[in-house]
Amino acid sequence: MAGRVDDRNPSLIHNKQEVNELRFGSGQIPGWFIVALIPVFFLILFYILPVYEIFQKSFSGVVLQDAGSHIWSIVSKSLGFTVWQAFLSTVFTLMLGLPAAYVLYKVQFRGRTIIRTITAIPFILPTVVVAAGINAFIGPRGWINLVLQQLFSLNTPPIQIIGTLSAILIAHVFYNLTIVIRLVGSAWSGLNPRLEAAARTLGAGPFKTFWYVTLPLLRPVIAAAAILVFLFDFTSFGVILLLGGPGFATLEVEVFTQAMALFNLPLASILAFIQMVCTLILTLVYQYFSSRPVPLVPAAEKDTTVITTNRSQKLLIATTVIILMLLILTPLVSLVARSFIRVDADRGQRVSFSPGFTLDYYQALATNPRQDYFYIPPVSAIWNSVKYGVITSFSSLILGLMIVYGFKRGNKNRSVFDTLLMIPLGTSAVTLGLGYIIFFNKPPFLWGASQWLIPMAHTLVALPFVVRGLIPAVFSIPESYRQSAAVLGASPWKVIRSIDLPIIRSILISSLVFSFTISLGEFGATSFLSRPDYPTIPIAIFRFLSQPGGLNYGQAMAMSTILMLVCALGIVFIEKSIFTASDTVKL
Repeated sequence: MAGRVDDRNPSLIHNKQEVNELRFGSGQIPGWFIVALIPVFFLILFYILPVYEIFQKSFSGVVLQDAGSHIWSIVSKSLGFTVWQAFLSTVFTLMLGLPAAYVLYKVQFRGRTIIRTITAIPFILPTVVVAAGINAFIGPRGWINLVLQQLFSLNTPPIQIIGTLSAILIAHVFYNLTIVIRLVGSAWSGLNPRLEAAARTLGAGPFKTFWYVTLPLLRPVIAAAAILVFLFDFTSFGVILLLGGPGFATLEVEVFTQAMALFNLPLASILAFIQMVCTLILTLVYQYFSSRPVPLVPAAEKDTTVITTNRSQKLLIATTVIILMLLILTPLVSLVARSFIRVDADRGQRVSFSPGFTLDYYQALATNPRQDYFYIPPVSAIWNSVKYGVITSFSSLILGLMIVYGFKRGNKNRSVFDTLLMIPLGTSAVTLGLGYIIFFNKPPFLWGASQWLIPMAHTLVALPFVVRGLIPAVFSIPESYRQSAAVLGASPWKVIRSIDLPIIRSILISSLVFSFTISLGEFGATSFLSRPDYPTIPIAIFRFLSQPGGLNYGQAMAMSTILMLVCALGIVFIEKSIFTASDTVKL
């Protein structure tokens, strides 16, 4: 049979590289090179050129001549507050995250896996949902204030935390706690137990063992986790904008204010340039610490959990779990409950609870209560987000597949593609939105008023994550399968269609879902690019929270609940798909 195949088409066997090299035209240009050029052009048009416009605007002569003390005052104030709030947020995150990492990864108790899963929920939520949850719990119309007003017959909320630094810190700890727990906990549970046992044998107590043995071993991981948390807090936008007051402006919030409120694009460009430089430095520092080795035991020998036997350990478990659940679950439960329960107020602003649940806030999403001709119902924002999410999903998946197959075919050029792909990760979505405003509002690309720039920005945000998910799946496909299909007469394109795609189907679906959830919750770039007649769910939530009235607040809670549930279902689906895909690859 093999001989007949050779006689009919000897080139199938003669050129074994054909299965690995798609070729076009005369056969001189490798197919992988053409495929890889498309995402390169995409990155050049939708990232490099807009960012270059920011650089050009920052170093223009007019800007330097008009600089002076006023600009320096704005830059120094926003940069100083950005560093300060990121530092405080990181400290508080470590203070809670390190004990939680020990309890959830080193101490054995019932429900530990469930608690770990719950701690990961905040990190997958959009920033507007996090801000809405904090607002629903401790905001002026949140449950804490509502209960206190009801109990003590107060006309005004007794706790005024929204618009303060405390609200920002709480939201950041809520959002980034899982980073410390996961990174430090995984390394802690994998430390060689013989090192700590040797210290105890030599007479060291628990504190001395931790201080002189465990802590030095974990120092690189703790430093990497701290830098990563600091980086996320440094580039925070939605949390600061929604929970901070007028006097709390980070670099990104100041970029938004200067560009969208004051129309001062030169100063916004300077701030964006400073933000990019700081982010790049932090990224390099994180890579340095994350690459330092930690002495871990092999997975087969990994069994370092401590059995709870004494009262102090049980007290530590109970205290840690209670604090974690209060911090994580109360904002989320408050958000959902606030979207179903109407709170009335009389003329004296005294609150009263209506009995039972109501669907008024959800029904209002599809209505025009004031019959305003220019009113855009919230359901339109939901439809716009779904539309942008679908476009983002398929565009990021197609571009991701092109990049991955470019990696696979052109291994010599992989580092170039990898560098081009990872550069956008060091740029915030706010900076990206500013670059789009500057670049796409002048010839030859007068696309500034186009709503289709939004899914392109979302694609750029989602693309690196999609590629990181596709690379292991595509590279794990047995090459013998592909070569066998080529021997039987399949063209390179048919090999991909009939061999590769069925094997990585689950990863492809997961990438679609993940890109969709990223697009639904993206707020930074969308705040620059969205038009009043084409809002998205995060933009609508931001508008409702910024407006007075119980109906507006209730609609914000309802839309946040919908967004939270969709993102949570998407992550659950992705986790199941990943497990299914790993089993398929093994088979």
